[in-house]
Amino acid sequence: MNVHEFTPPQADAVADSHLQALQRWARERPTRVALRHRRLGVWKAWRWIDVQREVERLADGLSQQGFVAGARLALSGAYEPSLVLLALAARRLNGHTLLIPANSRGEDLQRQLRLAHPGFAFVQRREQVAQWLQTGLHGQWPLRLFTPQADAVLTGQWQVQPLSALFVGAAPAAQRLGWAQVTRDEVLWVDEGSEWREGLTHLLDRWLERGEGLAFPETAESASRDRREIAPTALLLSAERVQALADEIEARLPPAGSWQRRLCDWVQQDPQRGLRRWLKTRVRQLLGFQRLQRIDVPSAPVASGTARPAWLRDYLERAA
Repeated sequence: MNVHEFTPPQADAVADSHLQALQRWARERPTRVALRHRRLGVWKAWRWIDVQREVERLADGLSQQGFVAGARLALSGAYEPSLVLLALAARRLNGHTLLIPANSRGEDLQRQLRLAHPGFAFVQRREQVAQWLQTGLHGQWPLRLFTPQADAVLTGQWQVQPLSALFVGAAPAAQRLGWAQVTRDEVLWVDEGSEWREGLTHLLDRWLERGEGLAFPETAESASRDRREIAPTALLLSAERVQALADEIEARLPPAGSWQRRLCDWVQQDPQRGLRRWLKTRVRQLLGFQRLQRIDVPSAPVASGTARPAWLRDYLERAA
């Protein structure tokens, strides 16, 4: 018996119900925007009908590369359209999707890959590909590894290919959408990655159940700026990201003990009245919260109100 036979498999991130919901939204609201992602400084948009067509194109591409029912697709990197579409395409072919944290290195990465034993993989960044190749596992089983930032390379039994090799057929026409539509749409903001393994399932559940738009930053470093531009109506966060967001807010506020900080604390005491309401509105705009209605933290709800950062408390309570 080998390790793969007695190690329980990672739960599949994608369900048939997700594909059914995608078909529903592509049928009922084909021209509404489903995905937004900033790439090279420009916001790209996919309508629901575009998402369905891209999933079909990727499924065709995977099939041509040898992906069959029961095959395993490993995903590693930030949650963004390419990763989400690939997960849905793998499910369309009755395959399985699993997540490898992008920050995995060395022996830890080697152990995870041995347990997962994927035949296909999407690895987002060039430096991650190098880490995978350095595990020394490329002689142990065949793997087709796709990445946006690489030329085709064969290392042992592992073949690195550009992601473009999976896109079969004509791409949907690029959408030019004004900001007026963005301000009317409900938008769920996600700034997470494969480190939050259950996050992909939560993302798909909320996005496809509600049929609201989904938006991603260009990079983790640009997330604050990109969030201000989109002004989402909801955030989907892991417990760790809630703390990171609280730290970001703390860094933007005046130093503790200063008169400016006391003014911010005064605003929080009764933010619905007069000057306090105006000041809170200004802070919300600075954070990209001017349209925010809720913050979903599905994996680990914050236990007590005292632990909740003041500028997030109302949104967290609303989602509870």
